[in-house]
Amino acid sequence: MDKHTPLEDGAQAVEYIHSFSWLGSRPGLERTRQLLAAMGNPERQLHFIHLVGTNGKGSTAAMLASVLTAAGYRTGLYTSPYIHHFEERMKVDGEEITGEELAAITQWVGGLADQMEEHPTEFELVTCVALEFYRRRGCDLVVLEAGMGGRLDSTNVIPAPEAVVITNIGLDHTAQLGNTVEAIAAEKAAVIKDGCPVILYEQGQEVTQVVENVCQAHGASLTIARADRVELERESPEGQWWKWKGETLFVPLLGDNQRHNGAVVLHTLEVLATKYPVSAQALRNGLAQVRWPGRFEVLCRDPWFVVDGGHNPQCAATVAENLTRYFSGKAPVLLMGVLEDKDRAGLCQAVAPLAHAFVTITPPSPRALKARTLAQELAVYGKPVYAADSISQGVEQAMELAGKEGLVCALGSLYSVGEIRDCVLSKREI
Repeated sequence: MDKHTPLEDGAQAVEYIHSFSWLGSRPGLERTRQLLAAMGNPERQLHFIHLVGTNGKGSTAAMLASVLTAAGYRTGLYTSPYIHHFEERMKVDGEEITGEELAAITQWVGGLADQMEEHPTEFELVTCVALEFYRRRGCDLVVLEAGMGGRLDSTNVIPAPEAVVITNIGLDHTAQLGNTVEAIAAEKAAVIKDGCPVILYEQGQEVTQVVENVCQAHGASLTIARADRVELERESPEGQWWKWKGETLFVPLLGDNQRHNGAVVLHTLEVLATKYPVSAQALRNGLAQVRWPGRFEVLCRDPWFVVDGGHNPQCAATVAENLTRYFSGKAPVLLMGVLEDKDRAGLCQAVAPLAHAFVTITPPSPRALKARTLAQELAVYGKPVYAADSISQGVEQAMELAGKEGLVCALGSLYSVGEIRDCVLSKREI
């Protein structure tokens, strides 16, 4: 970047950030540490809740941030990827970074990065920009979601956080993280630092044992987030009502997986209560106000149209469970687009038996599997399959096939969610 050519807006900042790939770069935290040192180490002026895991990180982070904001703490939220636009990745008190802030911070951080012998990768740049944003905004607490993995993820440069939160762990990014849940859990748990409390999503003994061992080595307390402490009172396509410590809490997120994620949130707030107390009213308000688009999100009713960014077999199994749970008796038209490097066979096996028909699309990503190739692979299920030339055409076709009384479910990749939401919401109102 020519330091004499200022970045005038968020779009130019994003273009600069995207010009650096992680492909071909050495894994490690050295570049991030070097850049942060040149920036005056903003991470040392902040306090964090650090989230790692395979599934549910974003929803868990969104709930935590919403409650902490409602409780009066100036709360940063760092998530990835984005649904509609880049600025969604960095928020304070629910508000995205402005284009002007993004341009100004990226100009400064990029100027320092461009002087480095080994240039930081895209995600490393984004993390450093975000940390400076939270410092400038004077955040009391930052809910920081790791990208891929944990041990070598650029977010792992932070000092010991107020808490480490580990969500559901499954097989994803196996080429980088390992091909067993134990290996992946070890990569994620490597963010645990001496003495910090750890809250773990309740899951299999293989993962739990790995986390317990790491906690023991670091003198870190471990809390298993028991979902049976969060009772489901009732639910509808609008959301769920939970009972927790005698309080009824409404959450506008769907699926039993969200009750398990909610248990992680509630146990985390319990662990942090002496340092960051949250009133019952703030808890109710924060959970009721949480928004997390593209995660089993109902977009309209005529037909019912649900969109989910699930892209691995574990996510797809959750989608299948939710379709049966909330739309019993309706065979969905599945609108599917996947990335070539994902376990699409496992994903399809989880949801295909429920389908009335398939419409395939090509996600907007260089790693996308072509719609026609996916259509050929889905033909083995013996149901009607249509390959669409565009996402908008796929949405139209799926809705026509479903009819006004039917059900469409879009899934397979978060990269498609933004355009699908735009297409549906421009046509229909709930």
